[in-house]
Amino acid sequence: MGFRRCLFVSNMCYILSKVVLFHLVVVSSSVSALQQSCRDEESSSVSSLQQSCHDEERSALLQFKESFIFNRSASDLDDAYSKTLQWKLAEGRNGNCCAWDGIVCDGRTGHVIGLDLSSSCLLGSINSNSSLFRLVQLQVLNLADNHFNYSRIPTSIRNFPRLMHLNLSKSVFSGQIPSQISQLAKLSSLDLSFNEGLTGHFPEFNTSSTLTSLYLRYTSLFGNLPSSIEKLDSLNTLDLAACNFSGLVPSSLGNLGQLIYLDLSENNFNGPVPSALRNLTYLTVLDLSWNQLNGLIPSLGNLTHLTVLNMSFNQLTGPIPCLGNLPHLTKFSLSTNQLTGQIPFLGNLIHLTKFSLSSNQLTGPIPFLGNLIHLTKFSLFSNQLNGSIPSLGNLTHLTLLFLHSNQLTGQIPSLGNLTDLTELYLHSNQLTGPIPNSLSDLINLEGLDLTDNNLTGTVELHVMFHKLHGLVELQLSRNSLNILTETESMNASLLPKLQILGLGLCNIREFPSFLQYRETLVFLDLSTNNLHGEVPKWMLNTSTKTMTYLDISHNFLSSIVQPSDAFPWVNLQVLGLKNNTLHGPLPMPPPNTVHYSVGNNNLNGTISSLICNLTSLQLLDLSDNNMSGMLPPCLGNLSGNLRVLFLRNNSFSGFLPELDTSTSSLRCIDVSHNQLRGQLPRSLGNCTTLEFINLSYNKFSDVFPFWLGALPELKLLAMHHNMFYGLIEEPEQDNVGYFRELRILDLSFNSFGGKFPSQNIFSGNVMRGVAPNQSKYMKVDTTMDALGLHLIFYEFYAITITSKSVERYYSKIQEGFALVDISSNKFEGRIPEFIGNLEGLVSFNMSGNLLTGPIPSSFGNLRNLESLDLSHNKLSGQIPQSLTHLTFLAVFIVSDNSLTGPIPHGTQLNSMDSSSYEGNPGLCGDPLPKKCGDPKAPRLSPSKTEENDSGSFEFDWKFVLAGLGSGLVVGVVLSDVGSQRSMNGLLRLLKPSS
Repeated sequence: MGFRRCLFVSNMCYILSKVVLFHLVVVSSSVSALQQSCRDEESSSVSSLQQSCHDEERSALLQFKESFIFNRSASDLDDAYSKTLQWKLAEGRNGNCCAWDGIVCDGRTGHVIGLDLSSSCLLGSINSNSSLFRLVQLQVLNLADNHFNYSRIPTSIRNFPRLMHLNLSKSVFSGQIPSQISQLAKLSSLDLSFNEGLTGHFPEFNTSSTLTSLYLRYTSLFGNLPSSIEKLDSLNTLDLAACNFSGLVPSSLGNLGQLIYLDLSENNFNGPVPSALRNLTYLTVLDLSWNQLNGLIPSLGNLTHLTVLNMSFNQLTGPIPCLGNLPHLTKFSLSTNQLTGQIPFLGNLIHLTKFSLSSNQLTGPIPFLGNLIHLTKFSLFSNQLNGSIPSLGNLTHLTLLFLHSNQLTGQIPSLGNLTDLTELYLHSNQLTGPIPNSLSDLINLEGLDLTDNNLTGTVELHVMFHKLHGLVELQLSRNSLNILTETESMNASLLPKLQILGLGLCNIREFPSFLQYRETLVFLDLSTNNLHGEVPKWMLNTSTKTMTYLDISHNFLSSIVQPSDAFPWVNLQVLGLKNNTLHGPLPMPPPNTVHYSVGNNNLNGTISSLICNLTSLQLLDLSDNNMSGMLPPCLGNLSGNLRVLFLRNNSFSGFLPELDTSTSSLRCIDVSHNQLRGQLPRSLGNCTTLEFINLSYNKFSDVFPFWLGALPELKLLAMHHNMFYGLIEEPEQDNVGYFRELRILDLSFNSFGGKFPSQNIFSGNVMRGVAPNQSKYMKVDTTMDALGLHLIFYEFYAITITSKSVERYYSKIQEGFALVDISSNKFEGRIPEFIGNLEGLVSFNMSGNLLTGPIPSSFGNLRNLESLDLSHNKLSGQIPQSLTHLTFLAVFIVSDNSLTGPIPHGTQLNSMDSSSYEGNPGLCGDPLPKKCGDPKAPRLSPSKTEENDSGSFEFDWKFVLAGLGSGLVVGVVLSDVGSQRSMNGLLRLLKPSS
């Protein structure tokens, strides 16, 4: 089954899919050649008598045989057998070891010159005293595919001065490669591959080396590849794949002028691809994939014999060089790099069978492909390609077509001629129009994904897909399609092999009835449709043993199982039920559940302690329900695998459980909007992967948790609207590096007092260098594998901004957003000058405290600041002229202080609403009625405030026209003490939920 099990991630497995077998038979072929040569010599002799082997060699062979035991598991090949098992039976025939299996003798002298015991199920150790090394006439030795129990390659290997071919591959050797191998002056072929225990540096060879083939694939060699490799100037094959080599690819490789095959894949090479490789004019295979190579790809136009070119999974940049001089290419991959520009003309590559440029940054259209009539696999996914899909009618051998995750437009072309096609992935583009009827002719199709496009029209499943009996994956989610699923008499025969079905956002009003006949479903997405009422009973009997992923969220379902019943899908791992109208107690998912999302329903009751049996749980979302009661203490035991815990907006009470931090994976915890109380569990400080903590709107009563500052990944800490109290005291140990990744700190509406220790909190903080407008959003990812589908789930961090008791929920926060809100506390003293160092700040709110002294002039360094609220304090002095440098400032509120002097002229500070400055009798200048130098001008009356029980202040909404950069924005400003004031200045960094 092809479909998404491969996912094309391994760049289509370009190089020698049976490379292991190839390596094992190379020397066996040499033995056969020796046998034929000896027969030819013997038949040409006048007295052609069959030679008997020498007694000492026969004895050595039998002694070698007895040093091992036969064990079938010692060899991997299916046709492995014990060649030495027959040696004893052959003794009776005059003891002629030349007739034994795996032995080749010289036709004239009778000496053993070839020994092939590959795949002979030998188990045991081998050392320098082995009788093997008495066979000094050996020219070929093949011990591949056995188990030599991590023995070192014996130094006695030097006893074979005539050895031409040595194959010790896949035989569990370890240690360093002995230097004595380099003394084998006639050695032509050396294969030590697939011995992961072999270590050390690249072996040194004599300048007179006769090596033509060197295989070290899958050993554990390390270090740089020496430039002296050019000594091996007779090499035609060099396979160093999957070692641990690092450093630069030496330019001296370009001096190996006889090289035909070069594989350096799966190493740690860095730096550029050496341009000297263009000198290897006989090269047919060049594989540099899975390294860390960077820079531009040099011109390789001289390599006119090249059939395989693979540089995928590196960090190469720049354009793709012209490929027109490589007419013999059959397999080509530059996938997973950072290449830019357009795809060059491919029309000359008429022998091409596999082509991949996926996961780059390529732009422009897909070039003409009509000449590539031998193409079987074509992958361009995850780029920025645009334009329409070209005609593919001539590519009749195409089996895989991956064009997903681009910006392709237009309609899907007719594909009716591509009857060999098994996998078609066009999802995540901007394709329009209907799904072409020609898809129904692709009778070999196994995987089809058209998700996330703009496709339109009505699709009758039983008409479009009734001939596709082999279809395993069908994904049509998130288009503008109208899917008709009723099939009347054809239910039982429709899509009999279906395992993956995605029909999210497809205007479906009922569960597709043909699913009741499917017993092999693994993945089912019916989210965001118009499903109402109860889940039908027949659905609860569908694929009960195979279903691992079920998402029926964002519908209008009222119930799925009875409270006393369990979910029927015993192997379910992902269960999405959020955004429905489910009521009653929390239904308990199956024990293997990894993702359980049931937020935004009408569930009530408590969390049963049975939830703690879900030991594989990575995500638990119970938010936005009507649940209550205390959290079970055992909930903390789930933190070993649990990454996301969402319990917000319920009525949970009691204490937050202690967490098992021995293997904690927790990255996001949101328990806001509940009635939790008491101190914070100190075990939170040991959850070193935590990035997001939201404790807001509870009744926690504790001092400031400075111990959370040691969390190396913490980005958001929201504690507002609680009962935290006291001075924020610095820790006893050195606090350099505390809160180093923190971008959002919200301590508002608590009872913190004393001076705000900004330097203690932010001395080593990333906020000093956060760049605004970062396009990435703060999120946590969790993964699951099912049926070869590597599923990645993103949970975006969210924040609620409150103004005048009005909450606005933002479902995404950009990485560059930095906010500090300490409003509505009891902080006193001067505002620290140090805050001027937090150059990444976008929003800063210190309103509603007891702060005194002037506004620090260092605030002029906050060049990214968009919102600054210092209102309702006891600040004095003048507004610093340095604030005129804040060209992004859209919200500036200093009302109800004791500021004096003129408002700095000629900046957006003059364009703020007068309410931003009211309550400061000593201020003058625009936009106030009081002009500087006019003592008779009317004064603004302070706003009438009414303090409520919580210490907050209620004010009216004000509209402000504020300059932002070189333009103007209309913002909504609250002069409410505890609010975060204007939302407008934050909209470019916050994405509100729908």
